[in-house]
Amino acid sequence: MVAELSQLRDKIDAVDKQMVALLAERLALVAEVGEVKSEHGLPIYAPDREAAMLASRREEASLQGVPPDLIEDILRRTMRESYASENDSGFKCLNPELRPIVIVGGHGQLGRLFRRLFELSGYQVRVLGSKDWDKAEEMVADAGMVVVTVPIHLTDSVIRKLPSLPDDCILADLTSIKSEPLQAMLEVHNGPVVGLHPMFGPDIPSLAKQVVIYCDGRMPETYQWLLEQIQIWGATIERISAIEHDQGMTLIQALRHFTSFVYGVHLAEEDPRLEQLLAMSSPIYRLELAMVGRLFAQDGTLYGDIIMSSPQNLAMIKRFHQRFGEAIKLLESQDKSGFKQAFDQVELWFGDFAGRFLKESQGLLKQANDATHRG
Repeated sequence: MVAELSQLRDKIDAVDKQMVALLAERLALVAEVGEVKSEHGLPIYAPDREAAMLASRREEASLQGVPPDLIEDILRRTMRESYASENDSGFKCLNPELRPIVIVGGHGQLGRLFRRLFELSGYQVRVLGSKDWDKAEEMVADAGMVVVTVPIHLTDSVIRKLPSLPDDCILADLTSIKSEPLQAMLEVHNGPVVGLHPMFGPDIPSLAKQVVIYCDGRMPETYQWLLEQIQIWGATIERISAIEHDQGMTLIQALRHFTSFVYGVHLAEEDPRLEQLLAMSSPIYRLELAMVGRLFAQDGTLYGDIIMSSPQNLAMIKRFHQRFGEAIKLLESQDKSGFKQAFDQVELWFGDFAGRFLKESQGLLKQANDATHRG
């Protein structure tokens, strides 16, 4: 039996080596695809092509007795690596006549990311850091675009201290709030203005499948090339008004970050053995704990700025606190019918999204389970 098992394992090893060779071949082809896309100005992420390819491979897998979910998992993981590889190559420059781009705060992580992307696309980039303000007027004198990416609490003041820009220079920001920065830019510059909010951190390997929100300011026809350039980098762009953006971010960012912060504070005060919690956790609880823990692996000043950036954030958090208290009263009174009624109301509000999110989360939990056992 031992000899038979050894032979089977040898065959599996041989197949695994073939898989590695095929993956290497695929990545080489991806590099060629990246060059073609760059030459013709095509986005690195093509959702329709990806969806059609996955549907076709799932069907082929089913015909060969391979679980379709397995082949999709393999392909999605492979494609993530492929997008990162494509992002290492150059991108087509959509506005080659543009004068230099000045990134204010370009030494920060997000500034460095966008500097890299612009340079990969062939643009000339200058960085205006906090120690360079004595040269600011000279640096922006011939700028084709100025991009402000500084901490939230400094954004308004930095925008307002900018030197006069050329009339046709595009002024943009990369801030997670939009109303105040957009208004400040419109007040200090009479030329084109656009507000941008990258919905991702600076540590991503690729912009593929990421989202960049934009808020029109002035002369939108002059910066359409910029929006298209961001799409070529792989991101999806979403247009929204500054007011709607800030209202949405109150829920998407401020409230979520604050609840994670409070949960983390609570854990630290209760002081359980973290290793024991992890040992007892199923993938979903480990994933939830990881999402809280990752917050505290990052810059506390940044998250404090996000949470405290707007009075409406505090108002929303207070309403959440009130509803939390109302839920506690259900527990205190052991009101199971009231709990079920509230539960059903939320289920009704989610509608079809509840089932969709259930399916999406199942895929995430499979990956979390794999990561747990790999670690």
